[in-house]
Amino acid sequence: MAKIRTVMVASDFSRASRVAFARAVELAKANRARLLVMHALTLVPPMPGGEYIPPQTWDRIERATRAEVRKEIEALVAKAKRAGVRAAGLVMVGSPYEVIVRAARSKRVDVLVLGTHGRTGLARFFLGSVATRVLATAHCPVLTVRGR
Repeated sequence: MAKIRTVMVASDFSRASRVAFARAVELAKANRARLLVMHALTLVPPMPGGEYIPPQTWDRIERATRAEVRKEIEALVAKAKRAGVRAAGLVMVGSPYEVIVRAARSKRVDVLVLGTHGRTGLARFFLGSVATRVLATAHCPVLTVRGR
């Protein structure tokens, strides 16, 4: 197996992501690799026919969301650094599985770590699975970590 130089963990800040983050830190530390902590930010504008939201209000919501995500990512990066891992944060806007795969490719990630919620049946059908889509399209090995 090729040397692992860069590990990326995609986080949605859920319990499953916290477990995956811990595993990614272990993997990066064991391989003396760099860790990228990323979040795929999905900005969904108000739906037509719904409650009217003035553009200024929507802009405030978007800025607050971006600030909160940056704060969460910075906290995870700091935690990884305290564990002795070289780490950096990354926030990309778009469809989660698409931006995760794009970031992994552009950053030349050797291993991608994802938490999985373990949904089955109707929940998986309606909510989909980011992990499944990433597994199908990623250029590199993907380690999925069950969040339970």
